[in-house]
Amino acid sequence: MAIRYLLLSAVFTMLSLGSCQQEKVYIPKPRMYPKVDYPVRDYQAFDEEYCKMTFEYPTYAKVEQDRYFFDENPIDPCWFNIQFPSLNGTLFCSYIPIDNRTHYDKLINESFKLVEEHNRKANYRQEEYISNSNGVGGLYFSLGGDVATNMQFVLTDTTDHFFRASLYFNSKVAPDSIRPIYQFVKEDVDRMIETFDWNK
Repeated sequence: MAIRYLLLSAVFTMLSLGSCQQEKVYIPKPRMYPKVDYPVRDYQAFDEEYCKMTFEYPTYAKVEQDRYFFDENPIDPCWFNIQFPSLNGTLFCSYIPIDNRTHYDKLINESFKLVEEHNRKANYRQEEYISNSNGVGGLYFSLGGDVATNMQFVLTDTTDHFFRASLYFNSKVAPDSIRPIYQFVKEDVDRMIETFDWNK
């Protein structure tokens, strides 16, 4: 009788201990940013004979003249891309000589329309007037969210020269993950704007 009681107590104790084990709770890992080896930051002068402007751009980037626009010649030879190979991004740049005030107004309206195309996916949109010490002015568009381009800008003297640029990354990475890379390139684009000048 005592042995049976001891056996029943042992079985009951084992079952009780077994039922106390909890299932493991899996906690998701924190969101990680992609590892990026940022290039050394230094600058060089852009002074191409096919363009009517100068500015500074990073030495880790390379300039490539854009010779085709949808299987046609660009409006002006001064259409080019600034490639950021190590960061998988491109700043697409185009220059259009202004014919008259009506033409200038049309170019400005087209710039706003290009930004509007990204509004559907943008969380926010900010526009600001920009100018530098060389007397070059324009508009800077910042877009947030899951958009193809977070940055577009226009530089012009409103009478002769009109320059437009937009930054794209060749990646489907989430906006939060690409943000540190965007911020790094933005500093170099800001330097480009600060040093931008028209050739006299």
